Amino acid sequence: MIRYGIVGCGHIAKKHVAAIEAVEGAKLVAVCDTNAERLAEFAKDGIEGYTDFADLLQTDIDVVCICTPSGLHPKLTIQAAEAKKHVIVEKPMALTLEDADRMIEACERNGVKMAVVHPNRFRPAIMELRRQLNQGAFGKIGHANATVRWNRNQAYYDQAPWRGTREMDGGVLMNQAIHNMDLLLWMMGDVEEVFSYQATRLRKIEAEDTSVSVIKFKSGALGVLEAAVTIYPKNLEESLSIFGEKGTAIVGGPTANWIKHWKFENINDEEAEAVIRRIENDPFGVPGHQCIIQDLTDAIKEDRTPVVSGKEGRKALSLVVACQQSAETGKAVRMDDLERKK
Repeated sequence: MIRYGIVGCGHIAKKHVAAIEAVEGAKLVAVCDTNAERLAEFAKDGIEGYTDFADLLQTDIDVVCICTPSGLHPKLTIQAAEAKKHVIVEKPMALTLEDADRMIEACERNGVKMAVVHPNRFRPAIMELRRQLNQGAFGKIGHANATVRWNRNQAYYDQAPWRGTREMDGGVLMNQAIHNMDLLLWMMGDVEEVFSYQATRLRKIEAEDTSVSVIKFKSGALGVLEAAVTIYPKNLEESLSIFGEKGTAIVGGPTANWIKHWKFENINDEEAEAVIRRIENDPFGVPGHQCIIQDLTDAIKEDRTPVVSGKEGRKALSLVVACQQSAETGKAVRMDDLERKK
């Protein structure tokens, strides 16, 4: 039995609780939060509660799920690693590449595994899209597009003082669109260069609420990334589109769970409709957090690297940082230069 603990008893922690309960061979045994009232909601039914993270780390848990505000992820991950605990860290894994590298190094040095929560990779439509890419169904890819047109109103940001700050939240790319950036990179490969515009248009926050970027991948393909939390009056669209010489695919909807367009040279209309119907019958599949918990539980038992490892999680963070630097300087940012300057 792999024993789990959770630090940070906010909204996202509930998904971790449900995921751990659903995974055979995993068990939630302890939770931690500095707020005793929030802690009390989780510390029940035999689950021990702690207000001090150091006390949680002294227990016999095997894994810590880090569900705190983003700016706290590096410190807590490193503390957990030094206590020889495996780590599952919510996105973004960190707000700087320097912190991400410190986290990865600490886990490697202490012989523990780290998984980053990018659960959208496990959506049925996304896995089908990845399958077609791996099979070469698109042929040569011309360009791709990732879109996040969502609503996070002012009340959302006013709920907690860390939201919308650069130090703890990071803005629309870091806190919302990073999942889509992860998918874009997973599908399209490494980025060569990016140019980005960002603005704080409608929300009274420190970080950006709107961002538009143009991407050149190392393959030569191009990409467009649009992200905003200013859409009235509610979430409108989350989509991932890929356009190639032999195929066109769009996965979208209010969340990217449905196939909206599916045309390939080697797939006839009947076969395409069958795929679309299959996804429509189960667009959400196994919950993504459950897949992450299951994968890490198996990775510990099998002594292998998790599917979304720290190094995988760092890739999306690197693209966010490049977009931020481009917007600040008004110049395109080459990823190789970004790594050299780090």
